[in-house]
Amino acid sequence: MKSLFNELDSTDRKFGSGWISGTLGILLSSMGLAAVIGFLYPDLLTLQELRYGFYRENLFWIRPLLFCVLTVAYLLGITNLALRKNKTLGFTTIGLALTASLLGGASAESAQDIKGDVSLGLDFFFLNLIMLGALFIPLERIFKKVDQRVLRYEWREDLLYFFISKLFIQFLTLLSLAPALALLANTQWASGLREAIASQNIGLQILEIMFFTDLAQYWFHRCFHRFPLLWNFHAVHHSAQAMDWMAGSRMHIFEVILLRSFTTLPMYLIGYAEPALYGYILLVYLSSVFIHSNIGIRFHWLEYVIATPRFHHWHHGIEEEAINKNYAVHFPALDMIFGTYYFPKDEWPKGYGIEGNPVPRHYWNQFLYPFFKNRMENKTPTPNLAERLNDSSTSKDTTTPKD
Repeated sequence: MKSLFNELDSTDRKFGSGWISGTLGILLSSMGLAAVIGFLYPDLLTLQELRYGFYRENLFWIRPLLFCVLTVAYLLGITNLALRKNKTLGFTTIGLALTASLLGGASAESAQDIKGDVSLGLDFFFLNLIMLGALFIPLERIFKKVDQRVLRYEWREDLLYFFISKLFIQFLTLLSLAPALALLANTQWASGLREAIASQNIGLQILEIMFFTDLAQYWFHRCFHRFPLLWNFHAVHHSAQAMDWMAGSRMHIFEVILLRSFTTLPMYLIGYAEPALYGYILLVYLSSVFIHSNIGIRFHWLEYVIATPRFHHWHHGIEEEAINKNYAVHFPALDMIFGTYYFPKDEWPKGYGIEGNPVPRHYWNQFLYPFFKNRMENKTPTPNLAERLNDSSTSKDTTTPKD
């Protein structure tokens, strides 16, 4: 496994070296194997909403697509073997694709009845990875703020956060929704008001949800910076030293549950219609990815109306002036009103993270960190990534140091 990660982090990535074919081969063969396992155990590994709708109606092209994915993965693995001295990526690609084929490949059938209501979202993870990656990776290459690689520093940690948040999407939603469902089941409060709210124009409902959730999120977020016990959880999010479309996924699972419970889900209790709630959830999901992304576009006057990457990057900045600033997710006006606005004209932070980097690396260490902070934090302060690499905003390939 270490050899595989070393190859993925290799600095020899030029075209014709075999690294590109090997990396793409790993991605496609992993997707293919996951799809085959999903076909075999849909009740356990596929979301109900996708299982009963999208898959059953589209199997006529999903199976041929899976066949093509596995075929291309084989070809990419062979290409890597032919071009690269280190064969780790090629052999891994072929091994994953061969395993998928032996399990049934595109012809795999379920060995169980499909009847479960709650399952793991393995399909949801890969669909999100494909769609967000296809959207944001090109944007970050074309409009990049920092010249960093796609597989940049600590990419494995953030990919694992991304994976877990999507794999357990239904469990996280149920845990967050429980208080609102309990209140609805045991009370009949304000039924007339709830009906009036739900009868509004969908676009207006989405704008209202944006404002109320951002207001709640602002104070929720501020509390997580203000109180040490809460900060220990939120510090995990701020431990990221590289910003891109995947960095926003780095959040402690307890904070995710609390955040959803105190922001989005009360809107369900108030009475907003489900189409408006779904529309907002999609919007805030894309917005969260966007404001953490490595996109350096200037949005001029719009930056003072809607949160943009430059605005939120200052929230993660290592500069002393940026500490405890820019809490809003949607509307910078909230920070202006409550005195936490910091947005120097035409400037970006010099680096990201927490002074001294007290939060340990790797997912499980970070999961345990809030509970065992004194025992787990780095005793010897280490310089931030930007300091180690002498201005990461200008140097090429500076955000992927050798681990």
